[in-house]
Amino acid sequence: MATIQEALQITSIIPSFTVDDLQKSIAFYEVLGFSVDERWEEHGNLLGVMMRAGKSEIGLTQDDWRKGRDRKKGIGLRVMLSTTQNVDEIAARARNAGITLDAEPHDTEWKSRAFAVTDPSGFLLTITSEVVA
Repeated sequence: MATIQEALQITSIIPSFTVDDLQKSIAFYEVLGFSVDERWEEHGNLLGVMMRAGKSEIGLTQDDWRKGRDRKKGIGLRVMLSTTQNVDEIAARARNAGITLDAEPHDTEWKSRAFAVTDPSGFLLTITSEVVA
């Protein structure tokens, strides 16, 4: 008879994206409010970073192009970023920095506000306010 195992208890999920232009991606995520927390280099060449926003992290690594320069990124993936901060202000900061929003801030059916944006390598993000109970 099989034993019943306890369900996996995860304390965090940290996405890591292979990006087309690491410096451009760092600048994009800094506009949204992330900051570089860790850097890794090899022979003086920046290979990747861990970026932090609050208690959450995201990894960015420079594509080495071994799988081709025409490789599409972000296909079938959307990352939801939940915040207690004002979503409209974050969207305005992004717009003012020249970032095009995929969807303007709007009320959702889940009683939150959200907007959508695509990062420079094609990864889709939705930034949403925490749901009000």
